[in-house]
Amino acid sequence: MATPTYSIPGNVTPQSAAASAAADAPVLTTARTVAAVLAESQVEAVFDELDRDLVGLAPVRQRIRDIAALLVIDKLRMNLGLQAETPSLHMSFTGNPGTGKTTVALRMAEILHRLGYVRKGHLVAVTRDDLVGQYIGHTAPKTKEVLKKAMGGVLFIDEAYYLYRPENERDYGQEAIEILLQVMENQRDDLVVILAGYKDRMDTFFKSNPGMSSRIAHHLDFPDYSVDELQQIAQRMLAQRHYHSGAGADAVFRDYLERRIRQPHFANARSVRNAPDRARLRQASPLFAERERELGQDDLTTLLPVDLLGSRVFSQTSS
Repeated sequence: MATPTYSIPGNVTPQSAAASAAADAPVLTTARTVAAVLAESQVEAVFDELDRDLVGLAPVRQRIRDIAALLVIDKLRMNLGLQAETPSLHMSFTGNPGTGKTTVALRMAEILHRLGYVRKGHLVAVTRDDLVGQYIGHTAPKTKEVLKKAMGGVLFIDEAYYLYRPENERDYGQEAIEILLQVMENQRDDLVVILAGYKDRMDTFFKSNPGMSSRIAHHLDFPDYSVDELQQIAQRMLAQRHYHSGAGADAVFRDYLERRIRQPHFANARSVRNAPDRARLRQASPLFAERERELGQDDLTTLLPVDLLGSRVFSQTSS
């Protein structure tokens, strides 16, 4: 599987003003006030994007601001010769699927780049398959190649606990872990590693790998979205595509969400993203059948309750 590389700017949002300037962020050298650091780095533009683009996640957004505040203060200390060592910035993002972990990792990479803590500000997202080989001598070159691509930026390892499989004595995941540990310690001034996954499994992973746990400086827990937040996410998605809810549709969609949350494999915003697409599909078929009728803007932009009620969620019971 090819290793996906997410570059900043360019892959956050097409209209991202902050992302477009990230590659040209100035190197901070002589600033002596917080205001000067913020003005030179323009890092507050990233905070504004987080507040504007992310629904909910208030504890996560506040923790990102706290980390940025620490980095700004450390930058001022270094400018006065009070500190020379780069702070440990490796992180753990825990939470269920669809809670925004990858999105926040992208923003975090941009913040670190703007504040001068990584050279490039890109993010390389991988899973176990990108790091662990299938035979002796295969894992080390795979892991080192990924690390080479990630240097100067952020390496995001999703479902990181799959690297450790103690039940299989012939598994090569431990070799990848040992290489990661060495790089996380010796080259932490040129690479930030973010480990992500379900909280309970990540807790077990860290207990089984104390060397990895000791290198993680920041633990961020991503809570599930509430029904109100999920509905707000869906409304934003519709608005971006120039759709809106017709009479009664919001109430039906809320009912949909309450049912969907109780079903298996619910993935928060990821699952919500699919619902408007399927509603649009159901809306399109009857409109397509009216071939001779001139369709107005309301016809083409309004989702009605019937477009939502066709979901199988309404004909299933939670298990």
